[in-house]
Amino acid sequence: MGRLHLIIFFFLISLSLHAQNPEWINYYGRSPEIFTVAVEGDYIWTGGERGLMRVNTVNDERIFYDKLNSGLPNNIVRSLAVDKSGIKWIGTDEGLVKYDGTSWTIFTTSNSGLPSDIVLSLAIDSSDNIWIGTYKGGLAKFDGINWTIYTTSNSNLPDDRVNSLAIDGDGTKWIGTYSSGLAKFDGINWSTFDTSNSVLISNYVKCIHIDRNGVKWIGTGNGLVKYDGTTWSGYNTSNSEIPFYTVTSVASDDSGNLWIGTVFSGLAKFNGEIWTVYDHKNSSFPSYDISSIVNDNKGNIWVGTYGAEIISPNCGLLKFDGKEWKLYKTANSDLPVKCATVSLCLDENQNVWIATWGSGLIQYNDTCCNVYNISNSGLPTDYISTHIIDKQGNIWIGSSYGLAKFDRSNWTLFNTSNSGLPDNQVSSLAVDSSQNIWIGCGTNLVKFDGANWTAYNSSNSGLPFSGVDPILVDKNQNIWIGSDHHGLTKFDGTNWTVYNSSNSILPDYPISSLGTNGDDNIWIGTWGGGLVKFDGFTWVVYDIFITGLFFNNVGPLAVDGENNIWIGTSNHSLIKYDGTNWTTFDRYNSGLPLSSVSSLAADKKGNMWIGTWEGLTLYKEGGIVGIKEKAEENIPTEFLLLQNYPNPFNPSTVISWQLAVGAHVTLKVYDVLGNEVATLVNEEKNPGTYEVEFQLAVGNRRLASGIYFYQLRAGNFVQMKKMIVLK
Repeated sequence: MGRLHLIIFFFLISLSLHAQNPEWINYYGRSPEIFTVAVEGDYIWTGGERGLMRVNTVNDERIFYDKLNSGLPNNIVRSLAVDKSGIKWIGTDEGLVKYDGTSWTIFTTSNSGLPSDIVLSLAIDSSDNIWIGTYKGGLAKFDGINWTIYTTSNSNLPDDRVNSLAIDGDGTKWIGTYSSGLAKFDGINWSTFDTSNSVLISNYVKCIHIDRNGVKWIGTGNGLVKYDGTTWSGYNTSNSEIPFYTVTSVASDDSGNLWIGTVFSGLAKFNGEIWTVYDHKNSSFPSYDISSIVNDNKGNIWVGTYGAEIISPNCGLLKFDGKEWKLYKTANSDLPVKCATVSLCLDENQNVWIATWGSGLIQYNDTCCNVYNISNSGLPTDYISTHIIDKQGNIWIGSSYGLAKFDRSNWTLFNTSNSGLPDNQVSSLAVDSSQNIWIGCGTNLVKFDGANWTAYNSSNSGLPFSGVDPILVDKNQNIWIGSDHHGLTKFDGTNWTVYNSSNSILPDYPISSLGTNGDDNIWIGTWGGGLVKFDGFTWVVYDIFITGLFFNNVGPLAVDGENNIWIGTSNHSLIKYDGTNWTTFDRYNSGLPLSSVSSLAADKKGNMWIGTWEGLTLYKEGGIVGIKEKAEENIPTEFLLLQNYPNPFNPSTVISWQLAVGAHVTLKVYDVLGNEVATLVNEEKNPGTYEVEFQLAVGNRRLASGIYFYQLRAGNFVQMKKMIVLK
């Protein structure tokens, strides 16, 4: 064994950690709603509910930008424009953004002359002035230095809500408003056209398009209007074949055909005489709701779509080359479209298994996504209630069709007709150290040892008459059973103990979740009564009156490797409790999406997996370990030794590091006297990110509690960190 001098230890410990990985990653299966589309050479840019996407039309490569990985202040992108220099101007719900391909600049009401932070429309004139239509702030002009604002109070602009903008060949601005029709501004004079002085059939002007002949086409809330400078013509569902009265977008192709997007009824092409409608009923056009149409001047029409999942499940980006429609999936993962996550489990290889409501069972990691559903597996339904993984790696899945077992090869289904299950409605599952499966089904608690079934209910045990959900097995192998309004029950294998509002301070609310940590505390989530801690003797209730946090409706619970309690709530937020401090994460202060947190699981690397009704979210303070976004799957740019996790630890911890180039690597553990106690790695390694698990048992002896150090050597790179063994 080697020996190391202590002076080296303390010098290296002072080095700071520079985390390269993001703290938040969101994985979505459903393509986001697209609100706007713009063309930049070979690139198509889209903006929508989840930020920006750039599509390379040559190789179909997609790059995603959101507030987690770019300078976007907000994920809602409502408008886009590209100037002659290739600078992207982006209208969001939190200001105007300028992106030059490298730097992001944000203009808001607090740091510029922008009159409103909600930017609805953008246009660029021949002098590269940016014209900005806002919500309730009127119209703004920005020349790169100065701001000029036009509102209803200082000009003849008829409405401060500017939905749409277009600039004609003479430089005249055409302005579509929310409820006051169409305005024309030539730089000096204003004119307003509305239902009282023109053939505008609605004062709600959603879009404006100026064709190559200078004709203005105006999409309104009640049809399409044509204005050639002299004559007005109106098209609606009563006098034409336009498929719906609300027109959301208009564009022209290279042949002079007009393309019209509508709400609920797809897309129409109009050549001046004949209407051709494209929707899912008569073509391969997969969507109903159109938000934006652009012509790339290469013979292709690009269409941005949106809509509720039930109406438009394939919302996203479409390309039409004159013959065929191509749908670009704008989701950032291979998760199914309907990925409403019900429960999460991690297997021995740290793959995430996702039980969903509508898409079956999913095995997911950062390189693959395997979906098991009713059509390709032994699952009896795609609507799963719960699932667990036992020590043999078997997946147990509960649904309204009974209990399914998946051993990674074969499927076995247990129900009332072929097993001892008394009810097919399986709502909760747990596994004990003897590999017994505990099942909540209806008002029964069932134990299955692989051969025998034992059912407990109010007639043959101390279990109260109530629905059984959830179930927890503590480290002493006690079974804890939650119910709706009948409290909490503990079963030690012989005796039953019921805790409720009559014999404890447990709130009289349904129990929604259960968890336990290394301190033997039982954590109880209630739906209406907050969070409760029970150490076997004392009860502590944490609710809005105690914590000041709005989380009385507690959803899922999880405990990480450092004994932090994680709570999913009903108000689209996630809460962390470290025993002293409460930290709330929501869409305003974090990367958490606007969606209910439905499930939680902590992996061995300290990452928190968060299931939502939108998909999957990953979080770790300081940077996610071991998993990267697809756009960032590159060789590391620097050598780095990360802090072990968990820390303090017992009985094992994970140490991770990254190599910028290949090198001979040694990773060793030392005690406080400098004695080497373990060599974890001693071999050549290629560039990349690595990890190793360190167990307290070293040879025939077990390390004592205390402080230890681990040192990484890779070529000339040396770094050391401290870790703590706590028993």
